[in-house]
Amino acid sequence: MNKFIKFVLVSFPALFLLTGAFSGGFVVGHFTSLGAFNPGFSMPGIPGLPNTPVVSATPQAAVEATPDELQQLFTPFWETWTLVHEQYVDQPVDDTALMRGAIRGMLEALGDDHTSFMDPQEFEDANAGLSGNYEGIGAYVDTTGDYLTVISPIKGSPAEAAGLRAGDKIIAIDGDDMTGTNPELARRRVLGPAGTQVILTIVREGENEPLDVPITRAQITISSVEYEMKNDIAYVQLNTFGDTTNQELRDALREVMAQNPKGLILDLRNNGGGYLRTSVEVLSQFVKKGEVALYEQYGDGKRDTFETLGGGLATDIPMVVLINEGSASASEIVAGALQDYGRAVLVGVKSYGKGSVQNWIPLSANEGAVRITIAKWLTPKERTIHKIGLEPDVVVELTPEDREAERDPQLDKALELLSQP
Repeated sequence: MNKFIKFVLVSFPALFLLTGAFSGGFVVGHFTSLGAFNPGFSMPGIPGLPNTPVVSATPQAAVEATPDELQQLFTPFWETWTLVHEQYVDQPVDDTALMRGAIRGMLEALGDDHTSFMDPQEFEDANAGLSGNYEGIGAYVDTTGDYLTVISPIKGSPAEAAGLRAGDKIIAIDGDDMTGTNPELARRRVLGPAGTQVILTIVREGENEPLDVPITRAQITISSVEYEMKNDIAYVQLNTFGDTTNQELRDALREVMAQNPKGLILDLRNNGGGYLRTSVEVLSQFVKKGEVALYEQYGDGKRDTFETLGGGLATDIPMVVLINEGSASASEIVAGALQDYGRAVLVGVKSYGKGSVQNWIPLSANEGAVRITIAKWLTPKERTIHKIGLEPDVVVELTPEDREAERDPQLDKALELLSQP
């Protein structure tokens, strides 16, 4: 049986790592089996064309397998399939490509950025996500717009070193104009082995002219958690919500809490998300057992409730959470719950706004997977975040001038708030 993989897509819309891996958050859910799909049939003739027998490109069994109530609905599809096989100029056609294109078109017709098809290579990339080691430039990107758009560079990556920023739109790659090119195809153009160079032409808000940014690809290692003491304030930065994040976080909290800090800063800036279960585990470090972590709201009105797990190591210490436009999904689950409970003050700028839940279902015969939006998640106070984002309690911008001068007014404000009597 195929695995039915459930995502809270704790990441951005079609958010990919420019490392060859999808940064989607998922938990293994149910198991399901999809029957083999064998399209094709033969027709005695097409109106307006010579009434000659059509040489079937595919077996009659496909039509017979179509439910009776859908026979008439699917007649144009099979007519088109046969016409392509009989009349398209470049023969033989690629049946697999036609099949995958049909699936893509069907899902795109729903008009939902997060419901889509992944071919086998894309699905393999997706399953590689969050293991921590990749080759590429090291950036989270959005493939749902007109251009491939940077959401956030990974800390310590070539993308960060080259100065890529959230919101940068990639309009050309190695001098080739990407206008009209599917952003997913553009993403693949950016990928490449460590040591090779790619030149990205970007449009950046505030810049009058496009910028050429050369980047040398590298082996990317993503550390889930980084931490240190800033005088008497504990600082913990989460870079992703992966397999090892909860254990790394617990190790970090044990060390910093042993030093009796006055307060704790949880930095979720530019954290594109990760596994749903990890978001609940992370939240459980700061909120007592049995509290609502999030709701999943389905179209029929039903909902699932996720609760904190208990055993938290920092459930009472004063907290500030840093968020920005690169904080999404799993980050928003954690930050939103902490804000709802009054457990932490949110500092920074509005988060990205990704709050829908996807099921990823592998197709039979290793033909990729379909991703279908099945629910939206809500904060404990039943706030929806999708396409809205979280508003910080204290708004602090981080300007280009701050970056160039290596200033961090958002972190400074967090330290100030926690240092107050």
